[in-house]
Amino acid sequence: MGILKYITDMLFSIRTTLWSLWLLIALLFAGAFVMPAKEEFQTIHSMPLFDWLSEQNVAITWWLWASIAVLILLTLNTLFCSIQSVLKKRGVSNFLLVLSPQIIHIAFLFMLFAHLLSSYGGFKEMIVAGEGAAFQLNRDGVVLVIEGIEISSDPAGYMSDWSINIAYASGEKLIRKDIIRPNSPSLYEDFNINVKDLRAFPQKAALIQISREPGALWALAGGVLFMTGIITLVILRVKTSRE
Repeated sequence: MGILKYITDMLFSIRTTLWSLWLLIALLFAGAFVMPAKEEFQTIHSMPLFDWLSEQNVAITWWLWASIAVLILLTLNTLFCSIQSVLKKRGVSNFLLVLSPQIIHIAFLFMLFAHLLSSYGGFKEMIVAGEGAAFQLNRDGVVLVIEGIEISSDPAGYMSDWSINIAYASGEKLIRKDIIRPNSPSLYEDFNINVKDLRAFPQKAALIQISREPGALWALAGGVLFMTGIITLVILRVKTSRE
């Protein structure tokens, strides 16, 4: 019982939040020195984070594992403190003022969940592709086909405009077609297809970045909730101070 009470007291304490944040900052600061010194970190964005971590030596990734542990503790601490705050103040007249900070906390949790999803299934890959090239996107057999590369040049020979016609297919079935243009990538489910560079000679080719962020929608939801909570809190604080 003594251990259980210690754990619950820790999860309900604001001191846990402060110490967790300071420890997280210290771990990330240590990582800022470890990463540039180890070439293994050059591939950290080429595969899901947890897949990459499982292949690396703990001697260079200890600070990342420790950071994940601190974030788990911080998540539990945020949940427990938010629930406690709402239950204690549910009888107050201006309940929205009590709820606004909790909306901000929920937004924080949404963003953490988004990063967790991307750490499991997110990746970024660079591919050099010519016209007619095809690449498999996922395990369901969806294929990205580069149907055509259009490059326009001005009288001086400099590139003035470009577009890439692509298609998504599965087996013999065409899913849909799309066009990638400057500042206009192609989106398919949670895949982002973007063009990083183009070459017109000796044959047309494009450097294509294929990235997958399964947590993108959760991050967007977290951002919207965070702004909603902040704006609501500020408005209510100003209104309360004038009364």
